[in-house]
Amino acid sequence: MLKFISRCGCDYEAYRAKFLPKEYLRFQFDSSRKRMSTVLVLPENHENGHNKRLLTKGASEIVVETCSHYLDASGERVELDDNKKQELAATIKAYAKQALRTIAFAYKDLAEGEGGPEHDDKEDGSKLANIELEGLTLIAIAGIKDIIRDEVPQAVITCAQAGVRVRMVTGDNKITAIAIAKECGIIQNEEEELQECVCMEGPEFNEYVGSLVHKKTKERILVMGADVPNETIGNLDAMKKVRNNLKVLARSRPNDKYIMVSGLRQLGDIVAVTGDGTNDAPALKKADVGFAMKTGT
Repeated sequence: MLKFISRCGCDYEAYRAKFLPKEYLRFQFDSSRKRMSTVLVLPENHENGHNKRLLTKGASEIVVETCSHYLDASGERVELDDNKKQELAATIKAYAKQALRTIAFAYKDLAEGEGGPEHDDKEDGSKLANIELEGLTLIAIAGIKDIIRDEVPQAVITCAQAGVRVRMVTGDNKITAIAIAKECGIIQNEEEELQECVCMEGPEFNEYVGSLVHKKTKERILVMGADVPNETIGNLDAMKKVRNNLKVLARSRPNDKYIMVSGLRQLGDIVAVTGDGTNDAPALKKADVGFAMKTGT
């Protein structure tokens, strides 16, 4: 994004120096939030009387749902009605079908007293700040292309020939994940429509297999990666269907990846996992073989 800004002739370093103070509030990105936000203090002469601004970027379909307005082509702030939301949803879907990861940018001007540290994690565990939930103004939706390296499709074929089945676990939305998986050769055209469980989203998968539970009490285990001695998949029959059919797990959270590894191992499979972020640590540890990648998988 910074390279794109530079190509547009904008000196982002100058903007940072002007608007980003030494002390500012940031709600960091994580896989449950699917966004990150920063609260900036505006210059005293800002025209609308507000003294702070929330800047957000994240998963397009999620950020758009928090927006009540958008900026049109001339920069005017316009109410976001149902027709415009449908148009934006169609745009996001069109980008995703081209294997583009979409990211939305939005902002919200805050009144005095809003945007302080007390607006941090919510009691329900959603980790969303109150000021992020509604009333934002959509600035833009961008499509980011991760170029598939030339050797990847052949690597998938080689794995298959060796008896290794490749599954893709990603935070991308379902449409983008399927498009990328097709480019890699992990699934074939239209295959996702022919079999049950070929492509699932993390929350759907979690419910389908009954999550991870304690063998004796059958209570759900919420904290993954602690190597609970009595952990087991809630619905092992459903996990068998997933093992046989699933090739892509989209909108995945760290717990989903851990449950996937745990379920496959419980069914007797030998599991190797790649991961490039701290969120992957529990799954890497749970696997028979864990490959920690510096950049990309």
